[in-house]
Amino acid sequence: MVPEKFGIGASVRRKEDPALITGHGRFVSDYAPEGVLHAYVLRSPYGHAEFDIVDAEAAGAAPGVHLVLTAEDITELGPVPCKAVLKQYDGSRPVVPDRPVLAGGRVRHIGEPIAFVVAESVDLAKSAAELVEVDWRPLPVVVGLRTAMADGTATVWEGRGDNVAFEYRMGDGEAAAAAFAGADRVAEIELVNNRVVTNYMEPRGVVAEYDRETGRWTITVGSQGGHSMRGVIAADILKVEPARMRIVTPDVGGGFGTKMFVFGEYPLAAVAAERLGRPVKWIGERGEHFLGDSQGRDNLAKARLALDAEGRFLALEVDLLADMGAYLAQFAPHIPFVGATMATGLYDIPALAMRIRGVYTNTVTVDAYRGAGRPESAYLIERLVDRAAEVVGLSRDEIRRRNFVAPDRLPYKTPTGRTYDSGEFAGHMERAMEKADWSGFAARRAASAARGRYRGIGLASYVEAAAFPSAEEATARLGDDGVVTILIGTQSNGQGHETAYAQIAAVHFDIDIDRIRVVQGDTDLIARGGGTGGSRSIPIGGVSVDRASVALVEKIRARAADELETAPGDLELVDGTVRIMGTDRAIGLGELAQRTADKALLTAVESFKQPEPTYPNGTHVCEVEVDPETGAVEIVGYVIVDDFGVSVNPLLLAGQVHGGIVQGLGQALLERTVYDDDGQLLTASFLDYAMPRASDMPDFDFETRNVPCKTNPLGIKGAGEAGTIGACPAVMNALADALKSGAGVGHIDMPATPERVWRAIRDARAGR
Repeated sequence: MVPEKFGIGASVRRKEDPALITGHGRFVSDYAPEGVLHAYVLRSPYGHAEFDIVDAEAAGAAPGVHLVLTAEDITELGPVPCKAVLKQYDGSRPVVPDRPVLAGGRVRHIGEPIAFVVAESVDLAKSAAELVEVDWRPLPVVVGLRTAMADGTATVWEGRGDNVAFEYRMGDGEAAAAAFAGADRVAEIELVNNRVVTNYMEPRGVVAEYDRETGRWTITVGSQGGHSMRGVIAADILKVEPARMRIVTPDVGGGFGTKMFVFGEYPLAAVAAERLGRPVKWIGERGEHFLGDSQGRDNLAKARLALDAEGRFLALEVDLLADMGAYLAQFAPHIPFVGATMATGLYDIPALAMRIRGVYTNTVTVDAYRGAGRPESAYLIERLVDRAAEVVGLSRDEIRRRNFVAPDRLPYKTPTGRTYDSGEFAGHMERAMEKADWSGFAARRAASAARGRYRGIGLASYVEAAAFPSAEEATARLGDDGVVTILIGTQSNGQGHETAYAQIAAVHFDIDIDRIRVVQGDTDLIARGGGTGGSRSIPIGGVSVDRASVALVEKIRARAADELETAPGDLELVDGTVRIMGTDRAIGLGELAQRTADKALLTAVESFKQPEPTYPNGTHVCEVEVDPETGAVEIVGYVIVDDFGVSVNPLLLAGQVHGGIVQGLGQALLERTVYDDDGQLLTASFLDYAMPRASDMPDFDFETRNVPCKTNPLGIKGAGEAGTIGACPAVMNALADALKSGAGVGHIDMPATPERVWRAIRDARAGR
């Protein structure tokens, strides 16, 4: 029977991989319709400046050039919208400056687009762009949160008194103040959550086609979901009905949040295709990705934790600054807010007071990046809990054990309104410590010391909100070839949706997953969809696929009952046939479909709406060794024990967790986005920006200790972002342990590069 081989819980190899590893994947850059023209974007070389385009005619007359667009040529277009403008603490909504598709008159960050050149080839477009004459008048530049908030600093936006974009508050300030007033001990910390560039394998790209007969566009674009992108491009920017636009997304080489959003190149390509009557293609280069795509993180946080004499948590205060860049990007204001709702982590903290301020700087915009606010909050609370353990004289595991939300208190409502439905938090921490041989660490530290190395061990117990309340619809259809087609509006960016959905469906039809075809990424074929983000695809989309599959099985039975002249309840699906139970009378699925003229009889549409977020959680234990002479940090052990509710495919799950951890460790030890005082990006390529490599990573020891989710029909909690959320605090807590025990270093921020570690050791030895 199929369930043992392909059902939920089976480690099925990815259906997607044969095509991808043999070069048969189909990405945006592979698509070249007949007559396609190529575009290049001219970008600002200044961090902040007024400008006039003195002459664009020479570029327009250059060989092979068909069109040059500047701000003056697209006045009918709307700005790129911010879709997450929330009310501030005083009830008002912040004033959001327009983010133009092409800047006109002023640029506010390096890389901001000012012209779009379309030619017969990319090289010809680049050459023509050099002929655009621009008169630049540099203006004062604001870079970095501390500078942006300093008294007397310049403002990114004229007419404003400061650089604060918005201010939220959360919790009960009076209750928190009272708890601090009666606290026995207080732990404090200030942390930098460094800005990172969202480097996926495949840079962004778009191919726009316009059909003058129908008045419709087809936009082929790497996305995390075409339906929301269609709404923004069509309705908000082009100001046309979304029905006039089809979004097609082929294979996508990574997204991590950034490919959820609309950037100016997409509507510009659409405009150019309409005006020229030919397809227009723009493929971003890696350097453009650094300069033009939204970046991630970039927080500065101060936090205090009040404790009683027994080391129990009483209250948490947080003051958070979040760098937004020069504009409020599509989801940007929501990221620090949603992260703040997870500020108390897995702990029973009765009172909370939190202030969150978004800040403008003359830098590239910041938006959702894998985890989107939850890694920032987990990093803050887990570093602070380690500090609290020092303050009250408890071990790092004991202080967590005393303060975890106990299973008998679930469902538990946090001070921010989150309701944890399920979990055994101390259980996965203790299992992770056991697997990491926590009790044997002292001997390993001594062995490292004998070799002149510092050794440290750290843990982080995280929780995230995933699968936020939303709906997803799935269609299941039986074809004449006996293949079941699943259509769904989520969008794989490499996670393995085709395999996971096929697993969920195949068990109901008792067929091989190769006879399940999954279709995503076409808004003409799929009426609606929520896309992929926030680890929603399998918890929400998976339930929809399951329901649609069950509904289709019932339709198949009803239709087969007519053919076999029996009752539907007497039928079973076995090995690609519908059979009367206990007999050899059967009809193949393909034959049944061929005999059915009305295909609606063999099509089922079902949806599922997740009522509350799910809450994946777990513990990471990291062990590091530090060379004090070079500052080099080696991860010598890494254990993860996660609670994902239900594991659909352990093989895919491990891949997601491993990839997420690598991104977290990259931020912790290597990655840093650096702008100079003039707003120039100093880390604008892989020559200057350190990405994690295989040689930087340890072997991961991963297992699950699942407690099924009570708000999801399949018990699934989601897993796509979890690795990233637990990794940064785990490795930094381990490093802090090594540096404090070895050299007396009191604090270090991310990224803990060898040079930074080396300086911290030298400063501590010198008493600085």
